[in-house]
Amino acid sequence: MFEGPFAESIIKRAQQKQEAVIHLYNLRDWAVDKHKTVDDRPYGGGAGMVMRVDVIDRTLSTIKAKINGPTKTILLSASGRLFDQNLAHQFSRYAHLILICGHYEGVDARVSRLVDEEISIGNYVLTGGELPAMVITDAVVRLLPGVLHDEESLKEESFSFLKNSLPQSCQSLLEYPQYTRPRTYKGMSVPKILLSGDHRKIAQWRMEQALKRTAQFRPELIKTKNAPASKRGE
Repeated sequence: MFEGPFAESIIKRAQQKQEAVIHLYNLRDWAVDKHKTVDDRPYGGGAGMVMRVDVIDRTLSTIKAKINGPTKTILLSASGRLFDQNLAHQFSRYAHLILICGHYEGVDARVSRLVDEEISIGNYVLTGGELPAMVITDAVVRLLPGVLHDEESLKEESFSFLKNSLPQSCQSLLEYPQYTRPRTYKGMSVPKILLSGDHRKIAQWRMEQALKRTAQFRPELIKTKNAPASKRGE
């Protein structure tokens, strides 16, 4: 499942440049029975299978014995804290991230005592933690120094002085609308401001559009100090 996404685009380039190193571990390598079993029936009955705590613990012990430096161990879990861009920035500061992927009915509850944090990528149910692990990896790797091309970094910095002037609670905004050639298509034209060459005015316009789009499509991302107490944090 991981080979395709990790062999393309920015993640591929990051690995080629040694800005990021990704290791995939198969839990079956730490199973002790002849069938390489990593899960079992849940105590108390119920549908599905639960991944074993002893297998995961042995895997973690082996991995941690190989690495040095600040490490964050994360269990992908529906009950975890919701992943966002702020967390991506926090995770990018660690030398190592260990992402544990559950599957089907999940993992033995005791695994939560072996990790630093549980993380969810959204309020929905997936078959396993593999896709969330890919999402987190993509979001974190692109933030590592030297991964993005200089022009991509500069593009984001073009209005950073405006964004940084906003309250911290308004920093997570949707991206402003982007345009390219042709200048006019079927009566739809590129906004004149983008053709002006005035980079400061363009930055101002982009920030206004980002705020407008966020208020329209994701208003929960904009929090203000004047919001009623019952609404804060939504």
